[in-house]
Amino acid sequence: MGTIIGSGIFLVPAALARDLPAPGLIVLVWVAGGLLSLLGALTFAELAVERPTAGGQYVYLRDAYGPLWGFLFGWVTFLVIQTGSIAAVGVGFAQYLAAFVPLSSLGIKAVALLSIAFLTLVNCRSLGSGSRLQNLCTILKLAAIAALIGVGLLGGKADWHHLLPLSSPTPGVYAAFGLALVGVLWAYDGWNSLGYIAEEIADPVKSLPKALLGGVAAVTVIYALATLACLVVLGQEGMAHAPDDRVASWAAFQVTGQWGSRLMAVGILVSTFGCLNGMILAGPWVYFAMARDGLFFRQLAELHPERGTPVVSLVCQGVWACLLALSGRYDQLFTYVIFVSWFFYAMTAGALFLFRRRFGKPTYSTWGYPVTPALFIVLAVLLVVNTLWTQPGPSFAGLLLTLAGLPFYAYFKRIYTSAGTGSGSEPKSCD
Repeated sequence: MGTIIGSGIFLVPAALARDLPAPGLIVLVWVAGGLLSLLGALTFAELAVERPTAGGQYVYLRDAYGPLWGFLFGWVTFLVIQTGSIAAVGVGFAQYLAAFVPLSSLGIKAVALLSIAFLTLVNCRSLGSGSRLQNLCTILKLAAIAALIGVGLLGGKADWHHLLPLSSPTPGVYAAFGLALVGVLWAYDGWNSLGYIAEEIADPVKSLPKALLGGVAAVTVIYALATLACLVVLGQEGMAHAPDDRVASWAAFQVTGQWGSRLMAVGILVSTFGCLNGMILAGPWVYFAMARDGLFFRQLAELHPERGTPVVSLVCQGVWACLLALSGRYDQLFTYVIFVSWFFYAMTAGALFLFRRRFGKPTYSTWGYPVTPALFIVLAVLLVVNTLWTQPGPSFAGLLLTLAGLPFYAYFKRIYTSAGTGSGSEPKSCD
């Protein structure tokens, strides 16, 4: 929950209010995004339990389709998906801090770099340090969102007529809903990262399904209620024109005045900080797993001899994320890989059917199999097609960024794997 909930729930509603033709659709798109993410979590739970090793989605793709597909996922994860998200959230944290401390554009970048560096250092120290910080931030951000929901729905400023009409027959409403869903899914992103650190989790058979399913379900309810609270206070027009798209702070201001707005801004600061920490904590285990297989720079497979943390992977991730933050191109790059990210989600869900056919019934079974993973695949493919149709330029750019990893894959295979410096174990798909 701490990794999923970042700045998205506080910023995305303004764009939804501008892009969707009816108030009811604004709430509905959050529910749809949550249900789609929950289908993915149900599917990934079985994969995580059956393969509780570092790397998560990289491992599932590698074992199902061969090392090339695992590498391409890991490549684009390091290049843009994880590091670009870290850069975006780091800059977002600095921008919210600027509401309390005047910062120039250079100062915002400096704060972003310092926050990334600080949290990288915390997670280099120990996995426990990063986890404890994550838990604290999660408790504080949930308290802030609960206050927003309570103030919005019970504070006396709610006008339930703001929810009408629930839908609209406007031409192109389905395309608009699909495009809005992309932004919503960005706010839900991060539910798949728990599998990255599965190797470090005690009793993954019990812990992973509970965390995945319970976490995504709880976030869905929280997002829907928070959006509902803002909508009944501000209305669609008020949400669309909230200052700097800060819908939550603007709603709090309407109900409680300046102090409520400032308090909500503090909650958003904590939320983005915790989200940033969660992404920094999880991402390096993908590169660690790749390097252990001989498909990335071998130094990234090294663990600190005393602390057991992937220090080199953490530092490399932090340095690249900082460079993306300095470049100011992280948001554009991240738009490019939305198409690729959900393509890999669909492939990963398909791996579940391959593993069932090869190895039989697993220890932990996905609820609703085979309908659940099949439905997730269908919806993911529809999302990919809709993104390709509505945003062909960014989609093809993301595809090119992914394919740019092919010469690197050939290099690592030639230098490391053939030299016997990888993990020494062949993927199950190659047995």
